[in-house]
Amino acid sequence: MIEGSARVPKTELGCARWHKSTYSGSNNNCVEHAFLASGRHAVRDTKDRTLGAHTFGPEQWQAFVTAVQDGSL
Repeated sequence: MIEGSARVPKTELGCARWHKSTYSGSNNNCVEHAFLASGRHAVRDTKDRTLGAHTFGPEQWQAFVTAVQDGSL
């Protein structure tokens, strides 16, 4: 688990509406995002969904998005 991550019931992840990142390329290096009913965000690897997902609260999600956008991550 990563900082900001929390255990989310598998049923919540199973019911999530996953969306492929618009930044994902055609070379199968993709990530998916879902907004969860609890208000948390989830991210998973499209190639191996059995690995599970990292989940973030709203503040941690914003920090993650900012870090990706500014290139620090």
